[in-house]
Amino acid sequence: MSKQLFINLPVADLPRSIAFFTALGFALKPEFTSDDGAGFVISDTISLMLTTHAQFRVFTPKEICDTSKAVEVLLSIGCESREEVDSLVAKALAAGGTTYDEPEDFGFMYTHSFIDLDGHGWGVLHMTGASE
Repeated sequence: MSKQLFINLPVADLPRSIAFFTALGFALKPEFTSDDGAGFVISDTISLMLTTHAQFRVFTPKEICDTSKAVEVLLSIGCESREEVDSLVAKALAAGGTTYDEPEDFGFMYTHSFIDLDGHGWGVLHMTGASE
């Protein structure tokens, strides 16, 4: 059995964040969505849960990071191709996200990134396989 990853992120404006991640092509799970949060499927083994700040505080006694001043986390997501990397970043930018860098080709890995509406950093990468 593959291990699963469940990413939980606080968001300031849940409807706006739902629209953003839907624009990226992540599948919204209505059964895990309410006024307090929204569940998404990124892949068979990765799920994303967006929660309002009030709901996020239920899960931790710590303060929510001010991402305009500090880095909370850097998430990286693998893609099947360089084109998929570029497409995902383009979708994020079109949906209101930003980026702080240009694509980089390291030979064995092609990367780019975006920052979502709440300042969470997302690396997007394609690793070159041995068969390529």
